[in-house]
Amino acid sequence: MRQDEFFLESGADWLGLTTRALNDSLIADITSGIGGRADLEVAVPLAHLVHEEFERFGTDGKTSIDGDQSRRVLLALRAVLQRLGIDFAPPFADFDRFRAYWKRNGAIGSWQARRDIVESILDPIHDQLADLESVAFKVHLVSPVACATRGGWVRVDEEIAELRRHFQIARTEQDYRNVGNDCVAILERLSGVAYVAERHLRAGEAEPPAEHTKARLERVVEAELTGRPNAELRKLVRAAIEQAQAAKHGTPNRQQAAIAANSVILIVSMFRHLVDPEY
Repeated sequence: MRQDEFFLESGADWLGLTTRALNDSLIADITSGIGGRADLEVAVPLAHLVHEEFERFGTDGKTSIDGDQSRRVLLALRAVLQRLGIDFAPPFADFDRFRAYWKRNGAIGSWQARRDIVESILDPIHDQLADLESVAFKVHLVSPVACATRGGWVRVDEEIAELRRHFQIARTEQDYRNVGNDCVAILERLSGVAYVAERHLRAGEAEPPAEHTKARLERVVEAELTGRPNAELRKLVRAAIEQAQAAKHGTPNRQQAAIAANSVILIVSMFRHLVDPEY
């Protein structure tokens, strides 16, 4: 499940931009344990949603949910984690109580202090959920040395989690084609977070369009892996990109699907090391 699935499109604003609203019915189903989705599948993106929304409330205030909804999503997360056997008892129940909590705990006037509060509460949850996913998926596909808990990388990891789930249950040619589609989606997400025009666009050249995933990723390789000592590594990364891109033309069986999936997971891990100094 992806984080975006917790929201529904609700029309357009005065600028003609699409707006969205929390899917309250889905949140209620998750809280009650109904709806047909596995708890682990729901818990991972829901934990990231809670993390992002409470961090936004404590910093720039640009949340996607209101105060009542903040209480409902936190309650849903508590419920699904309880079913997974994970203890989760945050010291606040919604946005307003979070504000009161940070005021009592030395975070007045400090966005970073509020980020630290949210991280101290939710980072252990992310880690426990990652451990559960590792147990569920480790017999099928490779695992990177770490996963992201911030920024656009979270969405990349959501796509990888979807890839793992689809590969695990894949049995038919159609299933394996869906794995190939997941590989393409991951590369698109990766391109969006790894490529930064100010850093990777060559002087005098036009910026590759967003849909030209391969061109953007190759720009990152050229900018981050310069010089003769990195020649072999550039070849490795480009070869992995080519292998993963081949998924666009179909993955007709389990062997081809596994090769494509492992290639794209390898690419994500390598690009994180290239462009994220804190990884």
